[in-house]
Amino acid sequence: MFPRFAANRLRTAFADTPVVFLMGPRQCGKTTLIKSLIDDTWTYITLDDQAQCEIARADPVGFVRNLPLERVALDKVQRVPELFVSIKQAVDEHRRPGRFLLTGSANALLLPRLSDSLAGRMESVRLTTLSECEIRGREPAFLPALLQGEAPVARDLRVREHLLQRLVKGCFPEPVQRTSERRSSVWYRQYLDTLIQRDIRDFTHIDHPGSMSGLLKLAAFHTGKLVNLTELGNRLELDRLTVKRYMALLEQLFLVERLPAWHTNEYKRLVKTPKMHAVDTGMTCAVRGLTRKRLLERPAELGVLLESWVYNELRKQAVWLDEPLSFHHYRDKDKVEVDIIVEDASGECFGVEVKAAATLAARDFSGLRRFRSLAGKRFKLGVLLYDGDHTTAFGDGLFAVPIGAIWS
Repeated sequence: MFPRFAANRLRTAFADTPVVFLMGPRQCGKTTLIKSLIDDTWTYITLDDQAQCEIARADPVGFVRNLPLERVALDKVQRVPELFVSIKQAVDEHRRPGRFLLTGSANALLLPRLSDSLAGRMESVRLTTLSECEIRGREPAFLPALLQGEAPVARDLRVREHLLQRLVKGCFPEPVQRTSERRSSVWYRQYLDTLIQRDIRDFTHIDHPGSMSGLLKLAAFHTGKLVNLTELGNRLELDRLTVKRYMALLEQLFLVERLPAWHTNEYKRLVKTPKMHAVDTGMTCAVRGLTRKRLLERPAELGVLLESWVYNELRKQAVWLDEPLSFHHYRDKDKVEVDIIVEDASGECFGVEVKAAATLAARDFSGLRRFRSLAGKRFKLGVLLYDGDHTTAFGDGLFAVPIGAIWS
């Protein structure tokens, strides 16, 4: 089993919160993690058990009332979202820390059938796909260094071949452990078929299931690009509102994320359209038929996928920090860009640009320089990640850093 840094957050939440909800994409390791944390004092029930699922759906109030008053772990709770209201009632009657541990492959706070809130009673903990730090068993250091205004340090240099493998195999636990790209790709295709046939239909009525499958594929081709719902709708012959609803469902299932644009009221020439990132490059490569060989032949596609991978790695590290962070991208009407802007709770900003090549030129910092000028005192540090072997200063607060610093 890989070390999961979310485990500490779960243990902390058990100590003072009645309901702890572990959420994340299907097959990211939620069940494995909770089984490693609970002991004989817990009652474990999975709603993948069809009999239990049918009982819970038929009488959610009675199902929860018949649970022990001690600790209960309910796995796959997204299959019966009606249980949340009954759990709230049970907590109000017998409130104690760590009474319920729930897992689900959808964001509970966005479930359409969640008719009441567990606000003040529940803490949500996000479990992502594996980070490179977890795969290697290393403590994450990139974001902590960045937030302290320091250029992150890289132990591993010239990591192009490793990155190609990671992009193609992705970060879900099962394909990470498979021996070949082809076998990893087979897993992802089966995974997406299961999502369409089961999970998506569990949550909501889909008028065009074939279009949902098509949207999943289109999302793979649009990762790292600005979101254009009208274009997606035209490709699928769906209206814009339907595409917007389907995209929201993909976000709810942790398959894609929208990265909002950074903006300020003082500057009017900023593009406010969000970007879309798939949460896993292995899934993207499987849908698009991309292999290591093909990525080497298509440097533009390699660059976009690497940007998505870095964004996802930073989002994973942010989950484990106590300080809340927000993520954005920067783009203005001159098409000057910065791939990722990290903003802390006080409004201080850190820019991260990603380049797949091993060589650098001063012009590669044009986006970071533009953003530094615009952000003013809020700007603290800008980092350009590249496949090199030196950390080099490029002016006030700007550094070129080997991409291996992500997991060093």
